[in-house]
Amino acid sequence: MDNFSHQLTKAANDYGLELSDAQITAMDIYYRLLIEWNEKINLTAITQPDEVAIKHMIDSLSCYRDDVFIPGASVVDVGTGAGFPGIPLKVYRPDLKLTLIDSLNKRLVFLREVTDKLGLTGVEIVHARAEEAGKNKQYREQYHVAVSRAVARLNILCELCLPFVKTGGWFVALKGAQYEEEVAEAARAITILGGKVAHIIPVNLPGLVDKRAVIYIKKIASTPPNYPRRPGTPEKKPL
Repeated sequence: MDNFSHQLTKAANDYGLELSDAQITAMDIYYRLLIEWNEKINLTAITQPDEVAIKHMIDSLSCYRDDVFIPGASVVDVGTGAGFPGIPLKVYRPDLKLTLIDSLNKRLVFLREVTDKLGLTGVEIVHARAEEAGKNKQYREQYHVAVSRAVARLNILCELCLPFVKTGGWFVALKGAQYEEEVAEAARAITILGGKVAHIIPVNLPGLVDKRAVIYIKKIASTPPNYPRRPGTPEKKPL
């Protein structure tokens, strides 16, 4: 077993997560591609095997809950970047129908290679800004779950993500140290956009002392048609 596979197996065990040999192998291939492509395009500052295992792979899976990611759920990863958390979730649960959205085409070329090399099916890769895709009938209110990690503060992120979620579905945000302040700051935006905070689950990753949490927002009403606003506006004038 090579170093990354070993580190990932250890991290998963420490976190209380069971990964099959096939899942470990798939994430190992993903890791190798990430490191190879990272020399050509900027995908991640985290490259050490143990750090990628914990801070990318296990962190991505920290948002997993059976009652949110229901069998065959459609999931959109908004601002997916190098594919986190969407691809680890898909490796963990191959039945999920996954859409990866990012505004930078170079990253999407990388993600296409990852999905090809891992033999993942039921993955759609979309080159768009979230504000534009969220207005598009093809994607708007079409998903059981929207996920996003480290893209923007929660009040901005809600406007980028909640428009994708069906009423009754979930927006799942993976957040860092300031999550309590962000939840308080986003209260108005969440209400306006049709959401309600259902769970805030602190996350303790193996060997790390930093503060982080996963915020689960239930979509209880349809998002008003004027949201999301034009590209750039959510950041400039957060709700």
